Amino acid sequence: MSTKVSRSAVYKKRVEKRNKAFQARKEGVYFADDEAIPKVNVNNTERPTKLKASIKPGSVLIVLSGRFRGKRVVFLKQLESGYLLVTGPYKCNGCPIRRINQSFVIGTSTQVDISGVKIPDHIDDKYFARTKQPKRGEEGFFNLQKEINPEWLAKRKEDQKTVDTALLSAIEKEPLLIEYLKAPFTLTKGMAPHLLKF
Repeated sequence: MSTKVSRSAVYKKRVEKRNKAFQARKEGVYFADDEAIPKVNVNNTERPTKLKASIKPGSVLIVLSGRFRGKRVVFLKQLESGYLLVTGPYKCNGCPIRRINQSFVIGTSTQVDISGVKIPDHIDDKYFARTKQPKRGEEGFFNLQKEINPEWLAKRKEDQKTVDTALLSAIEKEPLLIEYLKAPFTLTKGMAPHLLKF
C-alpha cells in the first residue's frame, strides 16, 4: 500500500535539494551526470525599488492608507528596503517620521527645498523594527502591556525635533505651504479622481 506525500512535504524536499545544489556549486563541487539537480540562478541579485516619476526628495505626498490617510507629508529619502521615509512635519499635521510603501501615496507637483535638512544616519529600516509581542495565553496574559523604553522614546523625540526644525524653516519660506500641509485631502461630491491634477 503506497503512502501519499503532502504537497508541502514535496515542496520542502525540492527546496532542500535546490539549496544543496546551490551550496555545492558555491564550494566548487559538481554532481554526477546521472543525478538530476535543478538549475540555480546564481546571478539573481536584488535590485532597489524604482521610485515613481512623481516622487523626488522634497516632494509633498498624499497618504492613501493607514492611520495617517488623507495627510500631506514631505518625502525625505528612500530606504534600502524600498520604503519611503516621510514626515508631516509633526508640528504641522501630527504625522511623525515614518516609512511608507510608495503604493499607498500620491505624488504631487508641490516641492519643498530639503537641501538644509540633515537626516540622521541611524534612521534606517532597523530604526522602525518592532519588538515581538508576548503570546496570548496563560503565561503571556499579564505581559500584554509593552513597557516603553524611555531612552528609546527620548531618542525618537530628539530625531523628530532635529528633522522638523530644519524642515519647518524651509516650509515657512513658501507662502501658504504650512496651510496646505495642514489641510487633509478629501474628495467632495462631483470630484472625479481620474481628472484631478496633483
